[in-house]
This record gives sequence, C-alpha cells and structure tokens, in this order.
Amino acid sequence: MLDILVLYYSQHGATRELARLIARGVDSVPGCQARLRTVPKISTVCEAVAPGIPEDGAPYVERQDLLDCAGLALGSPTRFGNMASAMKYFIDGTGGEWMQGTLAGKPACVFTSSASLHGGQESTLLTMMIPLLHHGMVIAGLPYSEAALTATQTGGTPYGVSHVAGMDDRQPISEHEKTLAMAQGKRLAELAVKLAAK
Repeated sequence: MLDILVLYYSQHGATRELARLIARGVDSVPGCQARLRTVPKISTVCEAVAPGIPEDGAPYVERQDLLDCAGLALGSPTRFGNMASAMKYFIDGTGGEWMQGTLAGKPACVFTSSASLHGGQESTLLTMMIPLLHHGMVIAGLPYSEAALTATQTGGTPYGVSHVAGMDDRQPISEHEKTLAMAQGKRLAELAVKLAAK
C-alpha cells in the first residue's frame, strides 16, 4: 500500500473537512491509503507546550510520515494571502528532509480555505507550492477537465482545491468543492502509483 500524507492545519474546521474529502479521493485508488495528519498551533507564550496528542482530529505529523509517504497533500487556511503560521513553522523545520531528499520526486498538491471569495486563496496555494518545489516534489494541480472547476461559484482553482467559509466560518463545503477535493485526492494518488512504478 502506498501512503499518501494529507497534512493540514485547521483552526475552524473547514480545512480539516477538505482534508477528509481529499483523503476519500486518495482511498478510492486501489493500492493507496490516506494518512491524515495535522500540525500544532503556535503559541504566543514561550513556555506553552501543546499536548502530544490533539484533543480531536488527526494526530500530529511526525518526521517518519514524510519519509513513509508516496505523495503529499498540503493544506492550510488563508492568512493574508499566505499559509497559516503553524504550517509555515512546520515547513521551515524540514531542512533535514530537504538535505536528505526525503520528498524529492514525490507528487504533491495543495489546498486552502478562506473567509472571503477574494481572500487570497490563489496566492496562498502558489506560496504553499514554493517550499514543495524546493523539496523537489512534483506539483499536481486541478485540470479543467474536472467539470466542477468551471461550474463552481465558490471555491476551486487550477492550483488546488479551495473553500469559501464565509466571514463567520459557517459556510458549508459546496457540492462542487466536495467533488473537486475528492478529484484532487484521487489524482494525487494516481500520480503516486505511476511514479512508484518507475
């Protein structure tokens, strides 16, 4: 079985729901299974220590998850057109994996959620790709052959699946967003199978 790491940070739950949908897409591909993981919040208090296991949701990511994965889906809410600091903090700590080439040649995709339709989703997705390119990963977007990409009135971009949560973070994931998230997970897993066979 090929493990596809679906790694996300979520504060209000929307990015976590996208991660779960992407995982369903991954799991639909024979020979692949999704491994859901998250990163801890960053504290403004220097002495604060998060519990070793989150109270709910996926377990925290470990370095072994990066080594074991055959592909990576990376997700974060949009913060001023960029990824959340918790995800950036984790990625900034992957210099050892970069030196060893742990992720080189593996497929990757990105996903995000924002409060508003024009809240910086595309710049977030593009800037999330940059460290993955430095790691030597093969970036997979969402092709326009996915009909929901041209039909969606909410989230969805060729750079990766997205969701518009609304200013109160209560907007449910639309049917088009669900379709795109599962399609992105399936595409990532299919690419991982092809690359692993070479």
